[in-house]
Amino acid sequence: MAAPEVAVLARTFIAVAGPEAETYLQGQLSQDIVAEPAGLSLLLEPTGKVCALLRYVRTGDDAFLLDTDAAAGDAVVARLRRFLLRTKASIEPVELLCTRVFGGPRLPQAQAVTAWSDHAPVPQEVVGPAVESVPGARRLDADEHEARRIEAGVPVSGVDIGPDTIPAEAGAWVIERAVSFTKGCYTGQELVARIDSRGGNVPRPLRVLQFDAPVEPGATVSGPDGSAAGTVTSAARGWALAPVNRKVEPGAAVEVDGIAGTVLR
Repeated sequence: MAAPEVAVLARTFIAVAGPEAETYLQGQLSQDIVAEPAGLSLLLEPTGKVCALLRYVRTGDDAFLLDTDAAAGDAVVARLRRFLLRTKASIEPVELLCTRVFGGPRLPQAQAVTAWSDHAPVPQEVVGPAVESVPGARRLDADEHEARRIEAGVPVSGVDIGPDTIPAEAGAWVIERAVSFTKGCYTGQELVARIDSRGGNVPRPLRVLQFDAPVEPGATVSGPDGSAAGTVTSAARGWALAPVNRKVEPGAAVEVDGIAGTVLR
């Protein structure tokens, strides 16, 4: 068996606690945190656009731990505090380390839910010093891990998705795992329900692209007809994520700065 490979993640952890913590989060998150003690959820703006994709876990009767990509950490804290008002709950960032582990045996300390899609082998995630606790583990460099993340179609909140993103543009797997369509009302719910009723036909779905050579974030993606179709948000080793015009479907040929590529999904 190949040695496990690990990458330390840049994530922000937020403790939410108090006698009204559950009620408050249930009204803010897209997932049903009463039915599911741990999971992925979207935190939406009142407009229904995305603030962040985050993970939550119940840590006590009146306590939860949330974590999201560091690029969206400040926005998540501000968004959660915005409607707190007289609610009997506190929202405080906490310093914790999260490590993603590829391969190796199942770790007893691994999180029940991993912030990863099902388009590639799902790694484990450990809150704590996983690098030291996994014997013989090889540390992935940032570019290598970034390429794996992009290939799997996992967006970074605050980079690939954010306040201009319609929830369904983040990917069908995100909606499937992070949204409950049976819970009660929550902030931003209307846009999620409306798009779902239309079959998820969104203007600029986040696509996984593969190019013949490395490309750079911020570059313009040209569609098959040569017109601008989107902008690269993440890139590594020839892989890229980009919100792309829905007319540019999987299998289409694209180009960035003269470098040929293909829309994979």
